[in-house]
Amino acid sequence: MQQDPAAIIDQGRMSAAQWGVVATMIALNALDGFDVMSISFAAPGIAAEWGIDRAALGLVLSMELIGMAIGSLLLGQVADRIGRRPTIIACLLLMTGGMLAAATAGSVAALSAVRVVTGLGIGGMLAATNAAVAEAANARHRPLAVVLMAAGYPVGVIIGGSAAAQLLAAFDWRSVFLFGAGWSALMVPATLVLVPESVAFLASRRRPDSLVRINAALARMGHAAITALPPAPPPAARLPLTALFAGPRRAVTLLLTAAYLAHVMTFYFVLKWVPKLVVDMGFPPAAAAGVLVWASIGGASGSVLLGLFTARVRVAPLTIAAMLASTLLVSWFGAGHDGLARLSLVAALAGFATNAGIVGLYALVVQHFRADLRGTATGFIIGVGRGGSALAPALAGLLFAAGQPLQMVAVIMAGGSLIGAAALIRLGHRPLT
Repeated sequence: MQQDPAAIIDQGRMSAAQWGVVATMIALNALDGFDVMSISFAAPGIAAEWGIDRAALGLVLSMELIGMAIGSLLLGQVADRIGRRPTIIACLLLMTGGMLAAATAGSVAALSAVRVVTGLGIGGMLAATNAAVAEAANARHRPLAVVLMAAGYPVGVIIGGSAAAQLLAAFDWRSVFLFGAGWSALMVPATLVLVPESVAFLASRRRPDSLVRINAALARMGHAAITALPPAPPPAARLPLTALFAGPRRAVTLLLTAAYLAHVMTFYFVLKWVPKLVVDMGFPPAAAAGVLVWASIGGASGSVLLGLFTARVRVAPLTIAAMLASTLLVSWFGAGHDGLARLSLVAALAGFATNAGIVGLYALVVQHFRADLRGTATGFIIGVGRGGSALAPALAGLLFAAGQPLQMVAVIMAGGSLIGAAALIRLGHRPLT
C-alpha cells in the first residue's frame, strides 16, 4: 500500500527524536545570532585599535549581511536540490573558517572580506534550518516549532553577549571571533548525529535508496514504515527560483519579501548599533555588550510569547502587531535615556517587538509555500531582505556622520517596521502556494 510519509509526520505525534531535531535547529539559529552579532560585540575594540570613524564602521558592520544575502539566495536553492542536512554541514564549515579568519584580520578590507565569507554560511544555513524544522514537526506543532527555531537567534545573542562581556574584560576583540569559531565547529558533529535528512525532501527528490532512507527516518521518529512511495511529484523546474513568481505565488513572494526587507532594516539597526552607541554614551564595551544582551532577552521573550499565542491566534495579525510596536519602541529608544538600567529596559522592549516580527515572518513563509519550494522561498526572501538590510548599518552610519541626532536616526530606521506591517496587511489571507 502506498502512503505519503510527509502526511504520516503531519498527522502523527511529535516524538523525542523530532523534538531533538527542533532543538538542534534552535541551537543552529542561536549560533547564527551570535555569529551575526560577533562583529557588533567586537566593534568598539576594532574602532579604538584601528582608529576608524562611524561611517567606516557602518560599512564593516554591513559586510556579513551582504554575504548572508548571497548565501540565502544561492544555498537556499541548494537545500532544495541536495538536501537540508548536507547544506547545513557545508554552511557550518564556511562559518568556522570565516570566524577563524576574522580573528587574524589586520585591516578593514581583510575583515570585511572574511565577514562576507561568514555571511555566506549564515545565510545558507538559515534557509536550510527553516525548511528542516518545518518538515520535522507535525502539522499541529509546525508554527510553534518554526517560531522556537527563530527564537534561537536572540538566545544566541544572549549566550554570546554574556560570553563576549567576559572575554572582552580579559582579552581583546579577537577572542569574540575565536569563541564563535569553536561553537561553529562543535555543531558539525552534533548535526551529523541528531539530524537525519528531511522526510519531505527525500520524498520530493526520488533516488534509488529513497524508500530505505525514508523508512529509517520514520523509524527513528517512532513511526511505522511504509511499503511503497506515493506517486513521484513532477520533475523540479530547471530554475526553481522562477517558480516563486508563477501565478498567485508572485504576489505572495513580493509582499513577504518587502515585509522582511523593511522590517529587518529596523531589526539590524538596533542590533548592529546598540553596542557602539552605548560606548559613545560613556559606558565601557563590556557594559555595552550587556545592553545588547538585554535587547536579546527581550527578543527571546517576544519570540516565545508569539509562539505560544500561535495556538490561539493566527500568525499574520500577531506579526503585524509586533511590527507596529517595533515602530514605536525603536523610535523611543532614540529619545535618549539616562543610566544603564533605563537603556537596558528600553533596549529589551525594542528587542521584544523586533524579534517577534522576525519570527512571525519565518512562520508565514512556511505557511505560504509548499515543501518543494520552502528552501528556495526562504532563501530568496531572506536573501533579498538581508541584502537590502545591509544598507541599514551603513545608512545609520552615514546619517550619524552627517550630523543627524540619535532621535532622528532612530525614527527614520523605525519606519522599516511600519512598511513591513503595511505589506503584511496587503498580503491578507492568501492560501498555500
